[in-house]
Amino acid sequence: MKPEIGLTPDFPAQLLKTGKTFDELILKETSKQQLDDILIYARHHRDFFSREGNSSKKGFIGLFWGSPGTGKSLTASVIGNSLGIEVYRVDLSRIVSKYIGETEKNLERVFQRFDNKNCILFFDEADALFGKRSDVKEAKDRYANQEVSYLLQRIEAFSGLVILASNLKENIDAAFKRRILSYVHFPRPEYEERLKLWKIHLPKGFEFESESLLNTIAEKYSLTGSHIANIIKLSCLRAMDNNSNIITAQIIEPYIGDIYKREGLQRTPQRINNKQRK
Repeated sequence: MKPEIGLTPDFPAQLLKTGKTFDELILKETSKQQLDDILIYARHHRDFFSREGNSSKKGFIGLFWGSPGTGKSLTASVIGNSLGIEVYRVDLSRIVSKYIGETEKNLERVFQRFDNKNCILFFDEADALFGKRSDVKEAKDRYANQEVSYLLQRIEAFSGLVILASNLKENIDAAFKRRILSYVHFPRPEYEERLKLWKIHLPKGFEFESESLLNTIAEKYSLTGSHIANIIKLSCLRAMDNNSNIITAQIIEPYIGDIYKREGLQRTPQRINNKQRK
C-alpha cells in the first residue's frame, strides 16, 4: 500500500476520496455528456502522447462551473474513483500569500510533487488563483498579475489532468480560458434532480411522513444537493431526538427556511401543503 499524501503546513494538497460511482451522481444529462472528454483523456493520454510524431502539448485543463453545492468536488472525486486515479484538492488558502514570491513557491511545490504522475489536481474556488488580471494601479496589482502569468506558464507545462472549479466561468482570466479544453456546467438541480437528491440522501431506516411531502419540497424549493444533504442530516437528528424515524413537515420546514434566509435565496419559501402533488 502506497502512503497517502496528506494536507500539512508544508504541502497544501489533500487526497479526495469517495466510494460513489457515476450511477450515484445526480447530474443533468448534459453535464454528464460534457464530462466525456475529461474521461477519455484520463483513459488514453499515455498512449496518445507516446505516439511517434505527436507534437501536442501534454496535460489537460477542464473547468467545472456552476453554483456552490451542485456537485463539482464530488464529481472530481468520482472521476478518480471510477478510473483508479488519485485526486488531490489544492487548498488555495495555503497557496495564496500576501508576501511577494511566496504564492509561486507554494504552487511550485505542488506541481513538482505531481509532475509526471497519473493523478488529478483539483483547484476548488479557482477564481482566487486564476482570476482576471487587473489594470496596474499599484505595486500589488503588478505582483498579482505576475502570479497569474507564472501560473499560466506552469500549468501549461504540467503533464497531468487539472480540473478548475468556479462559480462563474466569466471570472476566469481570458488567457486561461483559451487553454481550457473542456467546460462542464453544473446548473442548480431542477424538480426531477431534486426529487432524486431528497431520496438518495435519506439514510436507511428513515422515511418522509408522506409521498406528497417529498414531492412538494422537491417542487417548491430550489435547493442544491449540498443544501439538501445538510437539511436531511439535521432533520434525521431531530427526528431521533423525538424518538422517531419519520421526517415530518414540522421538522423539515424550519431548516429549509433557515437555508433561504442564510443564503439570500430569491423567494421566501411557502408553508408546505401536504395536499399538493399527491
